[in-house]
Amino acid sequence: MRAVESRGAGVREQPGHDSRHEKRRDRAEQGKIREPSRHEAMLVRGRWQTGRVRERDLVVLSEEPLNAETRLDKTRLDKTPAGMHYVRTHFPIPIGPRSLVIDGLKTAPTPFSLDEIRSLPARSMVVTLECAGNGRRFLDPKVPGEQWGLGAVGTATWTGASLRDVLRTVEIPGETVELLFRGADEGTPKDLGRRIGYERSLPINDALRDDVLVAYLMEGQPIPSEHGGPLRLIVPGWYGMASVKWLERITLLDAAFTGFFQKDRYVIDGQPLRHIAPRAVLVYPPDGAVVERALWLIGFAWSGAAPVARVELSRNGDEDWVTMPFLERGPSPYAWAKFTVHNFLLPGLDEEYSLLIRAVDAAGNTQPLEPRWNALGYANNAVRPTRIRVRS
Repeated sequence: MRAVESRGAGVREQPGHDSRHEKRRDRAEQGKIREPSRHEAMLVRGRWQTGRVRERDLVVLSEEPLNAETRLDKTRLDKTPAGMHYVRTHFPIPIGPRSLVIDGLKTAPTPFSLDEIRSLPARSMVVTLECAGNGRRFLDPKVPGEQWGLGAVGTATWTGASLRDVLRTVEIPGETVELLFRGADEGTPKDLGRRIGYERSLPINDALRDDVLVAYLMEGQPIPSEHGGPLRLIVPGWYGMASVKWLERITLLDAAFTGFFQKDRYVIDGQPLRHIAPRAVLVYPPDGAVVERALWLIGFAWSGAAPVARVELSRNGDEDWVTMPFLERGPSPYAWAKFTVHNFLLPGLDEEYSLLIRAVDAAGNTQPLEPRWNALGYANNAVRPTRIRVRS
């Protein structure tokens, strides 16, 4: 396979340069703006706080509860605007409380207002959050759950107080082994038959890392309701189920939590999910594109266990993996890294190719070529091909 080349001259195809369809696309988009989609109306009605979110800004999988994917094909920035950031909800969006309570074991219920949390030292981090079910749609045989493609991921700057600082105000008994986090959202899961709230726990040592936040800002603004505001837990590097939204209560536990979303969901072989598995996605060119022989490649790569060390490319499934030359380090260890190639040369004209992209993190974890099937469809980070044809 020819090595990846990146020369300043001779670029034949790059994002957004197809002027032949520009006017037609503009007219079509103007039509969409004049007649809001039913999804847009639903989002406004459902207390969507990031403004008028057009259907084309997200891929809406379900309306109630609201689940929507980031449009990766529209993603070029290092961070995802709130109105384009994926949304995962299990129940209807609640009105989030403006305070939380810490209790459990020997700790009397201790309330903390939003203002009290904001008075603590603030910390900001750029974090990539990914739903554990991202990629579920590609499993065979099919499994239940939201049929996420690859867009259940987004990157944003989260600002808040360190959870460790919040907990300094209470005495944590020595027998504490986990912290339980409860959100204000509640409902009845189909296969449970009774009403519950969303709850997840963290081992005490993981919870007391200084990078675990009780966040109140997303991209410098109050966290929108659909993203878990006013208060949301942020656990960098872990799948999104750990970052409990609409946070209302933290409970100290002397035994492992065995609630529905800890033992029946977000598990593989009975073990609760933790770190995000490495993944790289190509956002340009899109799958099925007809391209010039020299083209641009743009994508993002991320991993929760360690920063991405390199991104590799293979053509047509051969075993010759080439390291992508331009990998931009993310602004934090927990943010995705952008990779680009300005002039990737393909041999031949009027030929079809399948491009494979995979991520390798600094801990040696490599994105697999084949899915690892499990009954609930979690952590499917297998490489997905991008099929293109070179224009004759």
